[in-house]
Amino acid sequence: MFLGTYEPRLDDKGRLILPAKFREQLAPGIVLTRGQERCLYAFPVAEFENMHDRLRQAPVTSKQARDYLRVFLSGASDEVPDKQGRITIPTNLRQYAGLDRDLAVIGAGARIEIWDAIAWQTYLAEQEEAFAETAEEVVPGLF
Repeated sequence: MFLGTYEPRLDDKGRLILPAKFREQLAPGIVLTRGQERCLYAFPVAEFENMHDRLRQAPVTSKQARDYLRVFLSGASDEVPDKQGRITIPTNLRQYAGLDRDLAVIGAGARIEIWDAIAWQTYLAEQEEAFAETAEEVVPGLF
């Protein structure tokens, strides 16, 4: 499980040094793709394969499912971290997420999310208030 928030920087070659806590789980490989709210999703290869299996079950007759699958998979890039724990984020994904230099890498359970640092701070500020004020059960049986 991936947890926490880290603030690495993107180098001049578009490489990200993965947080040390995540490196062992990601050493065999990582799949980067577009995520919601203009961030990137980063999955261990096995988790991405599980996600793909679930996505393939969507009905081909659903235009929304087809559109989602196309956008999700067409931007995907598989990477293997180098000995320093670095991965290269392809230009098209950096542009999609508006990644420049300062990043926020957050653990999101089964995946990692990679955000532009300012975009993450803006999103978090907007969502923290709603989170604190949540008075209804969002996930049945959780609390």
